Amino acid sequence: MILFALAAGGGSIAYVPLLTVLLPLKITTLMGTEDVSALARVTFYGAVIASLANIVFGILSDRSRNRTAWILAGLATSSALLIAIGYASNLIELIMLVMLWQIGLNMMLGPLLAWAGDCVPDCQKGQLGGYLAVAPAMGAVAGSLVTFELLVGVEWRLTAVAALVVVLVLPAVIFGRRQARPELRRPVERSDENVVRGDHSRSIIIRMWLARFLVQIAEAGLFAFLLFWLRSIVADFHENTAANIFSIVLIISVPLSLWLGRWSDQHARPIAPLALCAALSAIGLVLMAFANELPLAITGYVLFGIAATIFLSLHTGQTLRVLPKPQHRGRDLGVFNLTNTVPSLVMPWLTLTLVPSFGFAALFALFSALAALAAGLLATVPKSSNSLDS
Repeated sequence: MILFALAAGGGSIAYVPLLTVLLPLKITTLMGTEDVSALARVTFYGAVIASLANIVFGILSDRSRNRTAWILAGLATSSALLIAIGYASNLIELIMLVMLWQIGLNMMLGPLLAWAGDCVPDCQKGQLGGYLAVAPAMGAVAGSLVTFELLVGVEWRLTAVAALVVVLVLPAVIFGRRQARPELRRPVERSDENVVRGDHSRSIIIRMWLARFLVQIAEAGLFAFLLFWLRSIVADFHENTAANIFSIVLIISVPLSLWLGRWSDQHARPIAPLALCAALSAIGLVLMAFANELPLAITGYVLFGIAATIFLSLHTGQTLRVLPKPQHRGRDLGVFNLTNTVPSLVMPWLTLTLVPSFGFAALFALFSALAALAAGLLATVPKSSNSLDS
């Protein structure tokens, strides 16, 4: 799990610094202004490709039964394209490179997560989710490091990111090849599903998909527009300060995620922490909606960021636990990955609709309502199926 956590951290580093800080800065360089519309277009087209690519490469890794080959191919492709993004000379070229990069990135990430399901037994899925909280924290720290001008020159930022990804992903591929458990990949036929997962499996899967989708809409909005929102409060807010706040939030989330993940395994209550974190996310968004000054804004974001990070990390581990057919794990995770990418399709247009007319407050109020709905979906899961041990 430690090797996988490092690899997942490498996967996070592959996109977090780019999408949160470096891509907005690249657009500012190309367009001459902090263009929300241009960022929305790049995010939208990249998310479309990511949605399709994750499912396709999940299926291919299922059929080939060789996850690591796809991980390595995706690592090489996405790293090269990440560096190429820095050389884009216009918006159309930038959009094309981001789309191609998303293909390579999901060639790596899709099989990587499915590989975790091949290696970690169900009784440790909560702990696995806790370890996965390390990934976004590492991505955020990398964002802070590569935007620290005394450490990494502006022209070397994307190259430094690509190098970090390679260093973190390769050890898992090299040393983890023999960790897969054959019993975790044993095919399950349709007639066996109820015996293996219990009568409430389909209901839980649907609720978990919807809950993650709702929380991810809010998370995607903050992920892409955090810097622009902070600059709407303080005009000269520095990108490195934004990256540092993002990093601190995610670092704090790691020990809390590990504790809650172990608690959910020990008490066979995987859904309860998810419902709690969704509710806390909603409260943080309410504070952000009413924030007119920096202290309250940062307080709301910290609460939202910690709760949402714990939610998403633990949710990923429990998703691996409830999927009914190991032989289609990569495909099914690709479908769950739509909860990560489809919000990136919805969120830019919500932003363009609400922010120009009503400001960020209206957007955050909507996000809060969605997170509260997610909490309700999970809080009402029947206790008889909450343990997922059927």
